[in-house]
Amino acid sequence: MKTLSNAFKIATALSLLGWAALFGFPLWPQAGRGIVLTIAIGLLCAMYVYFVFGARHLDEPGARPKGSFSSLAGVISLFKSPRVVLAGWIHYLAFDLMVGLYIVTDAARLGITHWWLLPALFLALMFGPAGLLLYLVMRVAMVPGVVATIG
Repeated sequence: MKTLSNAFKIATALSLLGWAALFGFPLWPQAGRGIVLTIAIGLLCAMYVYFVFGARHLDEPGARPKGSFSSLAGVISLFKSPRVVLAGWIHYLAFDLMVGLYIVTDAARLGITHWWLLPALFLALMFGPAGLLLYLVMRVAMVPGVVATIG
């Protein structure tokens, strides 16, 4: 369990480093921000792959995660394993960070001032899809004709 706990701390720190790069967008040089985000997201993805496919030896003796993705009960059963919960957490961290990167990149392309993004970024950090929804609403409200060009 100590290995899983340490991995949790490392993954969370990597994610927060990436979020610092996103929140500090106007203050960071673009190349530096890109390097930080590539490293943070890449390492989170590598950790995820390891804990899903290569770390079964970290499960409690005799306890193998049983379940499936075909029903809610099956997913709940999968998440009874601390290793699977950690993988799920890392999945959230990586994908929410990618949502933040999309928000910042898309807004820069559309000319939306970074300061307007801070509420959406905060929501994306805390509640992923809620932040993306706020950004999409802001995007439609702030950029004429953007609905036809979403992508």
